[in-house]
Amino acid sequence: MPTINIASDAPMAPPEPDTITLNIAPPEDPNMIRIEIVNPNEEKVLFSMQARRALNGDILIFDHKDIDIVVMAEKKKIVAFAKDLMSEVVYGAESRLMEHLRKVGIIEYDSIQGGNVYGSLEGKIHESKDLDAVKISLYQISEWMNREKPYMAADESFEDMYNDAMLEPEAPESTELGEVPHEDEKGSIRQHGLFSPYYYGRYSY
Repeated sequence: MPTINIASDAPMAPPEPDTITLNIAPPEDPNMIRIEIVNPNEEKVLFSMQARRALNGDILIFDHKDIDIVVMAEKKKIVAFAKDLMSEVVYGAESRLMEHLRKVGIIEYDSIQGGNVYGSLEGKIHESKDLDAVKISLYQISEWMNREKPYMAADESFEDMYNDAMLEPEAPESTELGEVPHEDEKGSIRQHGLFSPYYYGRYSY
């Protein structure tokens, strides 16, 4: 490392005990030693979601059963859309998402509103100077997804059970009649031989 001589007529004060002296080698020095400081208090968080990136940089998340979520990186907004048809179940999922993001400090309290697409709900992401707002938003959406998984699993199990009961019923809930032959009249309401008042006392045949 090159030696730097500093000439001064003023007497140099003794270093304070809490003073830290750093020697920084120039970048062109081939013998430069790089030191990586690891903070043991930092914790890495790993999470996975089914998502895509749009051409403009927006992140599209399709993990939920009822809604699709879009994190708009440029507009700093999070929008929830109905996956298929708008219903009370879909609005409930959108409302739970926005309420979670509001409580954890991701979106602004007074920014939750309906979007310009029918059945959508959106909120504006807070500005942050020291954190990546998009990454934090994705992490909190992943946390909300984990809370929704038991509900989605129970809903899918109910649909599978209903389909099995309709398509492949058990023995006590099924019959062995097979194909029922056609008859001229079925049920308790007769179709022929009825007195018709519209034909002046005639019978229908």
